[in-house]
Amino acid sequence: MAYLANPQNTMAILKKYDLTAQKKYGQNFLIDANVLEKIISGAEIGKEDCVLEIGPGIGTLTQYLAEAAGRVAAVEIDRHLLPALEDTLSSYNNVTVINEDILKADIGQIAEKYHGGRAIKVVANLPYYITTPVILRLLECGVPIESITVMIQKEVADRMGAGPGSKDYGALSLAVQYYASPQILMQVSANCFFPRPGVDSAVIRLAGYETPPVTVQDAKQMFALIRAAFNQRRKTLVNSLANAGDLQVSKAQVSDALMKMGLSATVRGETLTLKEFAELSDRLTAVNTSA
Repeated sequence: MAYLANPQNTMAILKKYDLTAQKKYGQNFLIDANVLEKIISGAEIGKEDCVLEIGPGIGTLTQYLAEAAGRVAAVEIDRHLLPALEDTLSSYNNVTVINEDILKADIGQIAEKYHGGRAIKVVANLPYYITTPVILRLLECGVPIESITVMIQKEVADRMGAGPGSKDYGALSLAVQYYASPQILMQVSANCFFPRPGVDSAVIRLAGYETPPVTVQDAKQMFALIRAAFNQRRKTLVNSLANAGDLQVSKAQVSDALMKMGLSATVRGETLTLKEFAELSDRLTAVNTSA
């Protein structure tokens, strides 16, 4: 089977199986071999690796993964693509296509079945509309994942790597950076896809931490605090947290905790580092525990 990473071969497969890009699944097929080669290189795929691919489409990236990795488990939600995948991947005996929704699939079971529960690598050209829920599910699922290398909307990649004080910095930045070290590997023009999306993309690699970079007593509580802090970005942190009913903290408690951290009561959430959010969470948890 010929490589799919060009317009002619992609169009031929789509025509052969009477396929069209489904907007509801955010399908945009890669048609640039150079980009695919850089994804494989950036993901540092070797024969000892088992790769979980999300949304293989017609198998464009899958072909490259199959040649580089020892094993590929490709999760595809669209059953209409299965005949095309069977065709385009027929030369590879190390690929299994799983017709499931990645947001519902048992990632731990996949890792166990195809790699004996050892750490896997995730590589994908992710549909824009599910980027954030997929990334967060991968990071929070508890399955050993060595790295996640994905093509996503450039704007979202910028948010994942953003630091305190920048316009892109937010709850997603902190969630990603708690679990992994983000690195944008390359920007990708919309011209590298069919059909052409309305925005440019980027390939980002998230290298997983063995242990998080900060210590916090209750990570779930910390992220609830972070979400509250960024739900009302223009308000002071004191007001944002006090207005979040589920946190059950008062303005006085937040102000006191910030003062003990050497921070002003007028500070906004967008200026705090992950370490500072962890400390603030611990201080407020201690207040609630002693109350």
